[in-house]
Amino acid sequence: MAVPFHIPSLPKPQNQYNFHVDNTNTPYTHPRLPKYGSRTIHPATAFDPLEFAFKPFGAPVSPSKPAPIESTPFKFIETVDDLCYLATKLSESSEFAVDLEHNVYRSFQGMTCLMQISTRREDFVVDTLKLREHIGDYLGEFFQEASKRKVMHGASNDVLWLQRDFGIYVCNLFDTMQASRVMKLERNSLDFLLKYYCGVTANKEYQTSDWRLRPLPCTMLKYARDDTHYLLYIYDMMFKNLNSENAQNEYEYDNPLGQVYFKSYEVCTQLYKKELFNYETSYLNLYGLSEANLDAKQLEIVAMLCEWRDRIARKEDESTGYVLPNKLILEIARKLPSTQEDFLELVGYNNNYIIRYAARIVEAIRVLFHRRGDCVMFQDVAKKLKNKVPVSEVAATIIQQKERCNSQVVKRFPAGHLMAMNSNYRLFFNTRVCFQPTFAVPCYAYQVVPVVPGYVMY
Repeated sequence: MAVPFHIPSLPKPQNQYNFHVDNTNTPYTHPRLPKYGSRTIHPATAFDPLEFAFKPFGAPVSPSKPAPIESTPFKFIETVDDLCYLATKLSESSEFAVDLEHNVYRSFQGMTCLMQISTRREDFVVDTLKLREHIGDYLGEFFQEASKRKVMHGASNDVLWLQRDFGIYVCNLFDTMQASRVMKLERNSLDFLLKYYCGVTANKEYQTSDWRLRPLPCTMLKYARDDTHYLLYIYDMMFKNLNSENAQNEYEYDNPLGQVYFKSYEVCTQLYKKELFNYETSYLNLYGLSEANLDAKQLEIVAMLCEWRDRIARKEDESTGYVLPNKLILEIARKLPSTQEDFLELVGYNNNYIIRYAARIVEAIRVLFHRRGDCVMFQDVAKKLKNKVPVSEVAATIIQQKERCNSQVVKRFPAGHLMAMNSNYRLFFNTRVCFQPTFAVPCYAYQVVPVVPGYVMY
């Protein structure tokens, strides 16, 4: 039986297992890595990518298919003692396959729900929700050890999730997706490689399931195991095919095997970056905004809703899409509901965050809509979007103008006034005033605008 993308009744693992999550609007710092000045150094950069082709001394001479999944030893890792057992097994292995299952809908940055690991002899599935705080300490050294080859498929996201959730950094990666591209295979997906090399038809029924579910049904565990059980054999076959094109056994970047290792190296040396919100430009990334044909006032409301959504999502550790979906932001800006009843009819009654803040959002819309005049910056943005100017170009212009403004002397306000520096719109409820800056080259001009006392939205 299929498991849906989202199961609303599930308790949030963040609360259940007391995750420590930093959702502040500040860059991720990679506390476990050394720094050279302001630059963070990934451990894999100490090696030439081609060195990994020799560690651990290539692939077996005669690749052999793994035993059927039903007859392969399996262990579900859900305690610290289990982690110790897995660490011992990895210390004895020269290579292992890895995959992750992830959930992005019910947390701000996303969370790794499951880790699958396969050696030549055993399969393991790790409950990364229950053991989140311990995984890096017990397993991190094996991922980082350059003498152990890690085989993954399409690892671009996985290596970043490992860094974010566990402080794990991968060295010596062979990415089978990169290999399939270099080999110019018909398709690059894992299900194609399983069929092509192993004769196995992948079951993708659970690909988009809610992997926070516990306990996991046996069918979901089998699906998870399938992702890594055959991966070392696929690597063996790919390595053999790629190496056969290199008769002199000389590894260079211009031969196929060298290209695979270089591309895999580029994947694993990525560094995780937290999504940061910019009050001036982030709303421009809203999907569908360019085609929405909104005027300046409506764009300002979009920007206000995006800021509110970002703050709530960070505070509550929810995805922005869960707090307020993109399409609803555009609908609100188009229809400008003037009462709480109209607002809830438009957005629905099935989201606690929307219901909780409905009255305050409607009041904020009313204030912005009835304020005299439009912000110059939003007038300029609306004009450019209607003229089909690319969003990236619009954002770049705003940033350049802001940088020029920051070099100017900003008007000082009397003591006791609130000031929204470098922000195009900031509504501070429970106060008698808010500052509504209007954008004008070469500097911001701040206006004191009366606001009906309300409630703090954030």
